Amino acid sequence: MSTSRTATTSRPVTTEHLADRARFIRTETVRLTRIAGAGHYSAVFSCAEILAALYYSELRIDPARPDLPDRDRFVLSKGHAAIGLYPVLADLGYFAASALDDYTRLGSPFGDHPDMKRIAGIDFSSGSLGHGLSVGVGMAWAGRYAGSDHRTWCLLGDGELAEGQIWEAAMSASHHRLGDLVAVVDNNQLGIDGRVAEVMAAEPIEERFAAFGWQTRRVDGHDPGALLDAFASLPPRGGQRPQLIVADTVKGKGVARMELSPDWHVGNLAGADYDDVMAELNR
Repeated sequence: MSTSRTATTSRPVTTEHLADRARFIRTETVRLTRIAGAGHYSAVFSCAEILAALYYSELRIDPARPDLPDRDRFVLSKGHAAIGLYPVLADLGYFAASALDDYTRLGSPFGDHPDMKRIAGIDFSSGSLGHGLSVGVGMAWAGRYAGSDHRTWCLLGDGELAEGQIWEAAMSASHHRLGDLVAVVDNNQLGIDGRVAEVMAAEPIEERFAAFGWQTRRVDGHDPGALLDAFASLPPRGGQRPQLIVADTVKGKGVARMELSPDWHVGNLAGADYDDVMAELNR
């Protein structure tokens, strides 16, 4: 059954549409990777539904006015997933989709990590893991002092939760009662060095953030309806407890050969492999 919602940006959306946009994110990631010669497939595939639900439903944004003062901010802390965010921004009208045809080529503003000074719709030039939540804290704190009710969203990877700076930021967010800060953890189970549980266990994520004073919830990160419900359950803007959503996902979701495989953190499909994966995604 289709579930319809109206976002804060007054855009009607269905769960079917979000699933379609998640598929679009995956296929565009495969296409752009072929242009570049290498790309982060699996890190994008795990968060495709999260990006779709945020950008096509939840975020208070206006592509015609990318610098709108009261827009919601989005920090892609796992900046290597930018290849999946660029097609969304183009689809929404931040820039022409044709601009992506030169992805990573000399002179293109679109690199492996996002550049806030060159790309409309990018709020932070992320890349080095572990920094994003600290930046989100700063943005949320600045919003409060500016009298804005914008939310600051930060998409984290589960692997970067091993960074000490994440927990300093978590403690700071609670201390300063930044209720308009929302962190979403793409809990995709794998990092570049292997399974997160074996390299440096992040669980129990909810309990750890709750101990720092955050309000937490957990969802299936590949279920658009569950993501919309999690967003709808957030307290009204202007609250005092930072919010955490743990989205349980599968790294490489949507392509059988990539799911939970450590071999596809970075890769490049060519020839029949490219065709097979595109056909699998479009099925």
